[in-house]
Amino acid sequence: MMKPLSIGRAWEETLAFVKREGALLFPVAFVFLALPSVLVQQIVPPQLVAYMAAIQSGATNVPVPALPGSFILALMLAIVAILAGALALYALSLRSGISVREAMVLAFRRLPVLFAAGLLVMAGGVGLAIGLSLIGALVHAAGGAGAMVALLNILVPAAMLFVGVRLLLLYALMADRTIGPVGAIRQSWALSRGHFLRLFAFFIVFLVVTLVVQGAAEAVFGIIGRLAGGAGLAALLGSIAVAALSAVIQVYFIVMTGRLYRQLEAAA
Repeated sequence: MMKPLSIGRAWEETLAFVKREGALLFPVAFVFLALPSVLVQQIVPPQLVAYMAAIQSGATNVPVPALPGSFILALMLAIVAILAGALALYALSLRSGISVREAMVLAFRRLPVLFAAGLLVMAGGVGLAIGLSLIGALVHAAGGAGAMVALLNILVPAAMLFVGVRLLLLYALMADRTIGPVGAIRQSWALSRGHFLRLFAFFIVFLVVTLVVQGAAEAVFGIIGRLAGGAGLAALLGSIAVAALSAVIQVYFIVMTGRLYRQLEAAA
């Protein structure tokens, strides 16, 4: 009989662990999760801002702007830092007695495996998209284009969400075990089997909390910044507040995911 996954127990363990080890966790989160995000936001090219605004307004056939090489490099470095920081936080939450330095070394060593796993998942997504496109083309030829487009608009996001939840333990597994990308994907998928609904509920709750906190922080600190120094300061304070609070939430998310991983690992 499958042992039930206890979200409540994982949350209690998370609170206790963060209270005990927060002095190690939060500095790593602020430096590797929050700081890169803030720095990149300060150098976003105006043409990219205009492009995103046009897309959000519903405009179509908007040409993708050419981006400076310096921005692309900064974005890539920020992504590497954020992923390494996340892996280090997983290592700190899962490996007893590990130091921050040891966690960072482990994280950078595991990054290539994480990138390889990501590419494999993306390749699977591309294959699925091609298959759905072929089906859509056949349905379109048969005169059912409208219904097929509506169905694809539901199926594609649903499939992405399903895969994301089933692979929710991938980071924890990679930080805890020396394993290749294929094995990591396979074992993460196996560990989450039969627990989709609970993992989905956990993910959605954290997502909603993150969005609410980010929106509130951006609004409050944006108003303070606008009153103190105008639109520029408002944007800066808003981005700093959002990044800092998001980093705090990420610490709890990572530690709790680690606790859920330990439960499922023990049950397996």
